Amino acid sequence: MEKFGFVGLPNAGKSSLYNALTGGGALAAPYAFATTDPNIGVAKVFDERLDRLAAMSRSKNVVHTSVQFSDIGGLVEGASKGEGLGNRFLGGIREVDAIVYVLRAFEDPDVPGPTDPLEHLRVLEIELTLADLETLENQMSKKRKAAVQDRTLADEVAAAESALDKLGDGTPIYRSDLAAEVRQRLGPYQLLTNKPVLALVNIDEDQLDRVTEVVQPVIDELGPASSSVFGACVQLEAEAAMLDAADRTEMLEGFGLGEGALPRFITAAYRELGLRTFFTTGEKESRAWTFRAGSRAPECAGRIHSDMQRGFIRAEVIHWDDLLEIGGWSKARDVGKLRAEGKDYVVKDGDVMEIRFNV
Repeated sequence: MEKFGFVGLPNAGKSSLYNALTGGGALAAPYAFATTDPNIGVAKVFDERLDRLAAMSRSKNVVHTSVQFSDIGGLVEGASKGEGLGNRFLGGIREVDAIVYVLRAFEDPDVPGPTDPLEHLRVLEIELTLADLETLENQMSKKRKAAVQDRTLADEVAAAESALDKLGDGTPIYRSDLAAEVRQRLGPYQLLTNKPVLALVNIDEDQLDRVTEVVQPVIDELGPASSSVFGACVQLEAEAAMLDAADRTEMLEGFGLGEGALPRFITAAYRELGLRTFFTTGEKESRAWTFRAGSRAPECAGRIHSDMQRGFIRAEVIHWDDLLEIGGWSKARDVGKLRAEGKDYVVKDGDVMEIRFNV
């Protein structure tokens, strides 16, 4: 399961965000380091397409895809040098697939700390960049010597040298102009700033009518890296998450938030990692399955069961909206709308599939 880690200064709202997404009971307190060990929970990736397929098939069971979120302890200025939770904090970040910056914009006289999201962003980026710089500097001497003996390491070392230049200038890797193939070669170093990044600006109720205004400075600052920046009143949505479905909907709609900002945030986080969804549907169960963009049909079959990948013969495929329009799997087969796709078929987001296999 893909893992996202919440990173932020103390009192930015990380634990409240964790509770809002997972329905968990993480301690959210107005003092630094209320979280000392990561809280780990799972959140569903809600998908209207799946719900509509399940309704069409009258499915007894509906299974959404999920992602894992880690509420990592607060970072402070100097963390790269051991301040606060120091290496313990940074180690927690290394274990996740993508980073979610939680940036505080809300005002609360009872909660200490800065309320400028750009100041939060500045500290986070400096500390993660310094940590990456130290990681590379500690390894480069040995890597350069090894590359003299093993020429296959030349591209990796060249990538690391380029990364050193960027980090030395104070630029996080995800904000740099390094090519995708160069960043891929940096994988063995587990650099913190080489991970995908999303940003959530935590606002208060009084800012709900000007979310765009509050979030825009962060978008402007991140520039090309700003594809996934959201604004949300995390405390409000955490409170809503503790209610049953009907009361939650009533509360959020009462504030003019519809379904809330967090379902959209989860979907964006999911897609930021290059994750896509295909479906299976029937009377017994409708289910969403995660796959990497660009995966072929046998790989996707393997997401259901390894035997399906090993003995893959073909996949019967139709796009979800075409299936809904026709009204059912049997009807689609009767009118010749199911396509038979082989091992080279690149699965598309929203495909509904039935796998034929033999082992």
